[in-house]
Amino acid sequence: MRLALIALLIGAACLATGASRAEVERWAVVPGDSAITMRVGTPVGARTGRFTRWTGDIRFDPDAPETAQVAIEVEAASLRMDDGRLTSTAAGAGFLDSGRYPRIAFRLTGLEPAGAQGFTARADITVKGVTRSVTFPATLRSEGRTAQMTGGFSLDRAAFGIGTRGPWNGLIGRQVRVDVSLATRTVG
Repeated sequence: MRLALIALLIGAACLATGASRAEVERWAVVPGDSAITMRVGTPVGARTGRFTRWTGDIRFDPDAPETAQVAIEVEAASLRMDDGRLTSTAAGAGFLDSGRYPRIAFRLTGLEPAGAQGFTARADITVKGVTRSVTFPATLRSEGRTAQMTGGFSLDRAAFGIGTRGPWNGLIGRQVRVDVSLATRTVG
């Protein structure tokens, strides 16, 4: 009798977990309305770049945004700098080393309300095989079957081994600003 009760409770827990996961909808990124950009200081002013190829796995319930699950995978070689002559250097061995480390990963680890449409987001960022946690302000607006999330954070490039050798190390700012704007719509 006791074993039957335990089995029943485990079964109910599994069903409840399955039901709650089913309520979290899958969302697709709308590439034309989304962007992942970066900015870094140099002696001649800020340089900017944009990643052109990336994918997202987003699961989100607009009524419970703190349960969101977001994983973004960026192709490191897709970085396009504002000065095209810098693009191959930025993706090359001395910086992102996209040949050895083709992917940059972003995984949301927490989302806490912080105002009307504001949140404090926590995420793990992996670049060149090194993972660091970041905390940053984010906004989230959802309307029907669409949602827009924006946020940004700064990374210490040296913590990821980016541009730490040669003359570039002293010429480029250590802090790299990353801004993300994700436009999404429900799948199905």
